[in-house]
Amino acid sequence: MKRRQFLRTAGLGGMAASVVPQLLGAEKGTTIPMVYPKGKVEHCIHIWLGGGAAHIDTWDPKAMGDAKATKKKAGSYYKAIDTAVPGVQVCEHLGRCAKLMDRMTVVRTVNHDVIDEHAAAVNRMHTGRPVSGTTVYPSLGSVVAHERGSVSEDVPAYVVIGYPSSSRAPGFLGSKAGFLYLLDTDSGPEGFKRPDGVNLNRHMRRTELLARMRKGAVAQRGKAVVADYDAAIEESLRLSGEKFMKVFDLAEEEANLRESFGGEFGQRCLLARRLIQRGVRFIEVAHNLNFVNGTGWDTHNQGQLNQHVLIEELDRAVATMILDLEKHKLLDKTLIVVGTEFGRPAAFDGGGGRGHQSTAFSIALAGGGLNHMGAYGVTDDLGKKIVENPVSVPDLFATIHCAMGIDPSKELDDGDRPVPITDMGKPIQALF
Repeated sequence: MKRRQFLRTAGLGGMAASVVPQLLGAEKGTTIPMVYPKGKVEHCIHIWLGGGAAHIDTWDPKAMGDAKATKKKAGSYYKAIDTAVPGVQVCEHLGRCAKLMDRMTVVRTVNHDVIDEHAAAVNRMHTGRPVSGTTVYPSLGSVVAHERGSVSEDVPAYVVIGYPSSSRAPGFLGSKAGFLYLLDTDSGPEGFKRPDGVNLNRHMRRTELLARMRKGAVAQRGKAVVADYDAAIEESLRLSGEKFMKVFDLAEEEANLRESFGGEFGQRCLLARRLIQRGVRFIEVAHNLNFVNGTGWDTHNQGQLNQHVLIEELDRAVATMILDLEKHKLLDKTLIVVGTEFGRPAAFDGGGGRGHQSTAFSIALAGGGLNHMGAYGVTDDLGKKIVENPVSVPDLFATIHCAMGIDPSKELDDGDRPVPITDMGKPIQALF
């Protein structure tokens, strides 16, 4: 008997008055089912700030501190500016996004319990759960790929541009919910390109030979044994075609638009729009490349000095992406999530930088047809403690899933073990 069947059967007997109501959080033996909102988002672009972006130096500014004094004063490193939403401020280096905050909501009270381990925090912010010794949980992108698939069979459902760590992997959902990895915007998916010495006729002969080999393998071993491998080959052949490969030709876009997005990171954001136009469902775009400020978002010690370079690059690309999606009538259909593994404390370390903080940090949402309000949740004067509206990682994931029309309480199967899509996450109702 499976666990699901056991709980259902037990619920009909004496355990119904105790176990089931407790599991559902009901009071006095009654069960009140959670009604989840259902958005109409078709795509998600997840911009990843690897290293831990300081929320008080970006989306949740506080009173100015002093990193250089002998007795360092805790506080923000940059000045705050007003935005298009009255009462909501952001860092002075987010000037372009500030004008678009009516299309955005910064969730300022995200929190978890991972502090000093980057890898564990990255995993938490990609899977929504702690690392388990018994279950390898799927990433957010893999769950979306599994539940929604790609819009077109000519493209993959899930693409990662930048950093293909295990945290992005499909876990128990298997390879069908995995991602296509792109190193950069220039090369595209190298594994899908024909070698220079293989012309179209030679490629077609190879494809015909491969088809006979696949047919023979199915006949000898049975379809079930080679199904996953056969499906992977089929998808690879589709993706290597001219129709999909053409998406990487950014020269098709107007020069002024390409320039407005900025450098490599901005070009990745432009490519993300082209990918969703072709039908890709979930795209992660990494923004920790080349360490243009010397350290990336991991701003210990001297990393604080040139953080504004990275913030300005982010501001330029995100603001241009919002306007570009709006121009193509895709903003309401696309949810932009600007995520990171944790925040940074207001106090400065010995070198004038910042340590790690997970008790409160910011994740920015844009587009997606949400009821945007500029900011949601309030932290204290140092951005360390949550004053209003805490949002757990499962709650954040539930919000994203609901926006995409996915029930966050739905159970997926890890063998014979039912695993809910989120760990009891509840969406931010005010955004719907």
